[in-house]
Amino acid sequence: MKAAQLTKYGRNFRIGINSLSLPSVGSHDVQVKVIYAGVNPLDNLIARGTMKLLVPYRLPQTMGNEFVGRITRVGDDVQNFHVGERVFARMPLDRIGAFAEDAIINSAAITRVPECFTDEEAATIPLTALTAMQALDLMDVEPGKTLFISGGTGSFGAMAIPIAVAKGLTVIVSGSARNKDTVMKLGVSRFIDYRKEDYSQELSHIDLAIDTLGGKELEKQMSILKPHGTIVSLRAMPNAEFARREHMGKAKELLFKLASAQVERMAKKYHVHYHFMNVDANGQQLHEAAEILAHAHVHPLHGDVFSLNQTKEAMDRVARGHNRGKILLKLSE
Repeated sequence: MKAAQLTKYGRNFRIGINSLSLPSVGSHDVQVKVIYAGVNPLDNLIARGTMKLLVPYRLPQTMGNEFVGRITRVGDDVQNFHVGERVFARMPLDRIGAFAEDAIINSAAITRVPECFTDEEAATIPLTALTAMQALDLMDVEPGKTLFISGGTGSFGAMAIPIAVAKGLTVIVSGSARNKDTVMKLGVSRFIDYRKEDYSQELSHIDLAIDTLGGKELEKQMSILKPHGTIVSLRAMPNAEFARREHMGKAKELLFKLASAQVERMAKKYHVHYHFMNVDANGQQLHEAAEILAHAHVHPLHGDVFSLNQTKEAMDRVARGHNRGKILLKLSE
């Protein structure tokens, strides 16, 4: 099979298109013929070496975190999936490899694609939908609470908003005015145009926040939370609590404690709870999220479609930002 592999870390990372032998299929694995793979900011973080402390990939590393495809083989102990079924998944972070003609993945990480989603739509869902599900689980949400999502008019918001609404939350987002109507239809209670309004001046006593921006926006979001409110960041700094939750050992717990000291001081200043998270592969959670999205008639946008040979160009397009819909790689028909 052909696969797009990272061959050099760094700002000027290199991607090679290589021919590989198919890995063996374990007893609990399935082999999937990949149709489309989603290209994400995470792929660029991995390629630039930003994720080395979390997952030190050994090069060459087949890239890609999410896909849609059809099962071509099942392991001896797999009974709930069958050859020919259309499935999608977020690949385990330590076993990524969606930018390939075939993927081998544990059956616990996959779920069937609802018929209402096209292949292109399905390829945009796993990573962002699971991010939303796991962020809300981490915050231990309860119906009636208020959630703020920074930059909520992008691909993450398209997944997170209907899932949060389905869990009984009141959702407020900031973002681009051109997508206001779209997010309002998903159930947003209040929209803040980031070009005209400063949400830190407009909001207060918010229960929960999901930070998609990082940087200076992190403290602004902490400032709008009520005392003992909770923020989950997808972009800021891992902390000691994250290392403990991920069973990363005492050395990394100490390292992340030191690295996140400034963030933890900010959280203490505003009397809020700060969490950082990675997104785990989880077929059951993805099934639940897909059912919510299907019921809400969500049809996520996809952006430009590239070939496997254009993987580097696709990743560069994601890095430049301002894409209307997720960038995809097409691997097969």
